[in-house]
Amino acid sequence: MQSDEVREKFLKFFERKGHKIMPSSSLVPESDPSVLFTTAGMQQFKAYYMRPEDAPAKNVVSVQKCVRTSDIDEVGDDTHLTFFEMLGNFSFGGYGRREAITYAYEFITKELELDISYVTVYKGEGIVPRDAESYNIWKELGMQDIREDGKDVFWGPTGDSGPCGPTTEIYCKNANGQDVEIWNIVFNEYFCDGSREKLDKGEANLKKLDVLGIDTGMGLERLVTIVQKKKSFYETDLFDSIVVKIKELSTTQDSKAERIVAEHIRSAVFLITDGVVPGNEGRGYILRRVLRRAVRFSDNLGIPKNNLSKLAEVVVSQYKSNYDITNNLVMSEINKEEEKFKETLEKGMKEFKKGIDPFTLATTYGFPIELTEELAKEEGRMIDRGDYEEKMKEHQKLSQTASVGMFKGGLANHEPNTIKLHTAHHLLLAALQEKFGKQVKQRGSNINEERLRMDFVFDRKITDEEKKEIENRVNEWISAGLPVIRHEMPLEEAEKLGAEMEFGAKYPPIVSVYKIMHASGPVSIEFCGGPHVTNTNEIGHFKIQKEEASSQGIRRIKAVLG
Repeated sequence: MQSDEVREKFLKFFERKGHKIMPSSSLVPESDPSVLFTTAGMQQFKAYYMRPEDAPAKNVVSVQKCVRTSDIDEVGDDTHLTFFEMLGNFSFGGYGRREAITYAYEFITKELELDISYVTVYKGEGIVPRDAESYNIWKELGMQDIREDGKDVFWGPTGDSGPCGPTTEIYCKNANGQDVEIWNIVFNEYFCDGSREKLDKGEANLKKLDVLGIDTGMGLERLVTIVQKKKSFYETDLFDSIVVKIKELSTTQDSKAERIVAEHIRSAVFLITDGVVPGNEGRGYILRRVLRRAVRFSDNLGIPKNNLSKLAEVVVSQYKSNYDITNNLVMSEINKEEEKFKETLEKGMKEFKKGIDPFTLATTYGFPIELTEELAKEEGRMIDRGDYEEKMKEHQKLSQTASVGMFKGGLANHEPNTIKLHTAHHLLLAALQEKFGKQVKQRGSNINEERLRMDFVFDRKITDEEKKEIENRVNEWISAGLPVIRHEMPLEEAEKLGAEMEFGAKYPPIVSVYKIMHASGPVSIEFCGGPHVTNTNEIGHFKIQKEEASSQGIRRIKAVLG
């Protein structure tokens, strides 16, 4: 059974069971600033466990793109990936344990014709009682091996807080004869007011939810490995084509290097497609690290320069029928990063072999500390990370300039014209999204008394005609004399409104949201802490001075008030 058939079977099975099929959300969470990436299928549905009445349907099913990078150094073995697809069915008060367990049992044993080795249920700890109901349901289904466990079968929350609860896990044998967990069924009965780390330390509280929520997750790659009776992900049809291409381009053989390149290129394709570009912090840094590891291991394989994009083309071709992939942007970003890092890699490797200290490698040769650590580990050496961090802190202090820091929201000051341009900035983003779609996201701003500057995700030059349309739309809203209203509200409520948020920002429980209101509805809703005018007619005439590339996949607009 091919992977596409497994995906299709899963969605159609739950559709027959009364579930609405939902598309995958972006790898960049739109309403959860507490995490860098979407790491589970439930993230886009997180709010519905607290407010079931807001859900698009009581029961939904999805195949969700996910990225987890905590074990990036382990990629290349049989069990670790950074990008994966998560099959999941979810219910917000539509059904409970009996249906969730029965559906899973039927799908595994009837649809996929797999044998279940054993299952786990929660044994009860602290205020959360033993899950006797799940135990009894599995008994009724004829399951002989039911194992009770503690905190390992209590899931969540994701991020800094959220729904969580006991789970039941399903294990099947892989081609190596090992029992592998393939499906985790979570019973979201509680809301946790802290992270999982705090919960485990006894520093967070659990509150019983009014409605039981069902949240399941089954990794497609792991499932397909078992269905196809393979010993690793990389032997399945999910990796066949890219591994073949890597072998074709390579001049040496190294199975671990082949796996790392294949996995990381796949991750990079999906991250770039969802608007992430290589950078020095946050999501951009993770993408840069993934790509640079791919460059390094492709170099080990003897793959000639400028060939990583050929591998990306294989991934795009394979997944384009399942996901909307931005081909040109993917190729250009990968080519650009490979070109940039090849030279760094060559120089850095020479200096590494001389025994140059990690701080000098990083600051003089641009050699990432993670790569230095990885190379040292391969040679059985240890890097003093503490010494490196101390030197970097001192280096950063010395590098600081005396320039005045920017105010919150990218404002240089709170002068009247700066405030007018700040409000116009909100209107500009709204006009860009109205013209090109909600995928246009702000990626930086700089506003002073003379002009505003906005960086945003977009993969091509904006035409003169389009610039004029955007400019005219902003001026229409200015002329309409629209009220600018500030609200303070809980973060969750603001997220529910779909308010635009600053990229990579972490927000407190109570946030400021600015709405620019038209009679037909809101023109703009944004998280924002800076000052604004009270009515758009105070702004004046808006004029776009320049539109240009800021970096690959990021455009920049500079505008003034006349």
